[in-house]
Amino acid sequence: MSTDHVVVCDIDDPGDPRLDNFRDLNSIDRRPDLPTGKGLVIAEGVLVVQRMLASRFAPLAFLGTDRRLAELRSDLAGNTAPYYRVRAEVMAQVVGFHLNRGVLAAARRVPDPSVAQVIDEARTVAVLEGVNDHENLGAIFRNAAGLGVDAVVFGAGCADPLYRRAVRVSMGHALLVPYARAVEWPDDLNILRQKGFRLLAMTPGCDTKTLAAAMRTVRDDPVAVLVGAEGHGLSRAAMQASDLRVRIPMSRGTDSLNVATAAALAFYERAREQPG
Repeated sequence: MSTDHVVVCDIDDPGDPRLDNFRDLNSIDRRPDLPTGKGLVIAEGVLVVQRMLASRFAPLAFLGTDRRLAELRSDLAGNTAPYYRVRAEVMAQVVGFHLNRGVLAAARRVPDPSVAQVIDEARTVAVLEGVNDHENLGAIFRNAAGLGVDAVVFGAGCADPLYRRAVRVSMGHALLVPYARAVEWPDDLNILRQKGFRLLAMTPGCDTKTLAAAMRTVRDDPVAVLVGAEGHGLSRAAMQASDLRVRIPMSRGTDSLNVATAAALAFYERAREQPG
């Protein structure tokens, strides 16, 4: 049925095939957000669903309780994707666990833009290499959105930014912050250099500029902040391709921070040096 221009379908049977795009979200081999499976993007919670609606990922359907429908009604007005309204216990049987957030949206993946496209009008870019933890990836997107980063570029060995956990931890910003995957790594860093970007490689090395000092040096230039995996950090090739190696001053015998925290500090120092 349609209520206030929202297409609502009431479903009581957890086995209804219309709910298959939301089924078994904890299953290792059947979950619908795996690129090797259905390859869907799953948004979880009211705020993340709202951000999906504002993104390039058009929802195919929504699954949620009546309470969440009431919260989203104005956002869904005019959207032709059906809202499958279910009781919380039916939803739990479909997804495989109790979902406190009470609503999901599923969308098809769309082709990624190129590196050249996402940096075209950017001034601050995050470049990730080997960041293979979905929670770190999601946190980096959230930090990027909050601290003025225009785009994210993925180098080798990075996790899937559209995996459900990454999208959830990012609070939906993985759907909104433009990103691209480097086709040739690290050679594609030359695309940034040709656009005038200064490449700053984050490293705990003591013979490097401090982060704050480096950001003052490049304040008038487009900047790409390179961060690497937990543990071994950026590869030698990525370090050699950078213009500056920068560090966060540490104390008490600690040599480094979590990659998402380190990236956030870099984004903040960059934002602090920018007008406005």
